[in-house]
Amino acid sequence: MPTLLITGANRGVGYQLASYYAAEGWSIIATCRNPDEASELTSLGGDVEVLALDVNSTDSVLALKAQLGDRPIDRLLNNAGVYGPRTGFGETDYDTWLEVFNTNAIGPMRMIETFADNVVASDMKQIFNISSVMSSMYATVVGSGVIYRSSKAALNMVCRGSAAALGEKGVTVVNFHPGWVQTDMGGPQATLTPEESRDLLVNTFANISSSNNGLLYAPDGVPIPW
Repeated sequence: MPTLLITGANRGVGYQLASYYAAEGWSIIATCRNPDEASELTSLGGDVEVLALDVNSTDSVLALKAQLGDRPIDRLLNNAGVYGPRTGFGETDYDTWLEVFNTNAIGPMRMIETFADNVVASDMKQIFNISSVMSSMYATVVGSGVIYRSSKAALNMVCRGSAAALGEKGVTVVNFHPGWVQTDMGGPQATLTPEESRDLLVNTFANISSSNNGLLYAPDGVPIPW
């Protein structure tokens, strides 16, 4: 069965995706910062390893690489992300902005570059990143959320550059908007439950091919303009 390496697997959509693919018989490498505090994740049945990972730390990413070695990874799913301060124009916290960039854009690039050979060695050869419709310059018509929006826009460029670099090796790199989800980030007023977001993403993931390389999609598979 395929192997999935997923970041931020301890809650929200990340947990739902890890749980779904575990039930489907995939080998799951589920990562989070503190496995000892992820009881729901560690109690999942199936072929599930729960390993410590902080995507903000190059040392942590390299330590995970040392643990996994050359094991093929069919799908690398960069799900870990943060929103940061919910500020409007004129209220930007510049120090926090750098922290959000580290998690949302630099972290996925750390993972992609570190585990690219593992993905190339697999059968499926997929790298999926959780971005956001808020990353779209075309769709942005408000002045708030610049920290989060810009970090996810940077992730879109990570996707495009990685797709160009790895496409010739048969790897497909795609970004996805999970929808507005009822998580700690999305809030209780959001329109999708984590389970509903998962179901939409799973269906869309199943239809991804090399023709989708380097693009951004809504959870239902509709392309989102940059």
